[in-house]
Amino acid sequence: MSMAVAGLLAGMALGFAGYFGGFGAFLLVAALGAVGFIAGRFLDGDLEPGDFFRSRERGDRRRR
Repeated sequence: MSMAVAGLLAGMALGFAGYFGGFGAFLLVAALGAVGFIAGRFLDGDLEPGDFFRSRERGDRRRR
């Protein structure tokens, strides 16, 4: 499934939730969609748990 189709399905789900359930349902569907997206990235191997908790080292930041 392409990213365009996945985005279309996510947008339709959010639209239905907003129309039939109100703004609270819209937020709930958006939050659960984000959690599902991150879980899917973990399962695909694109993310690792350390990516969220690893701090930057001073050498990574460049200020001039």
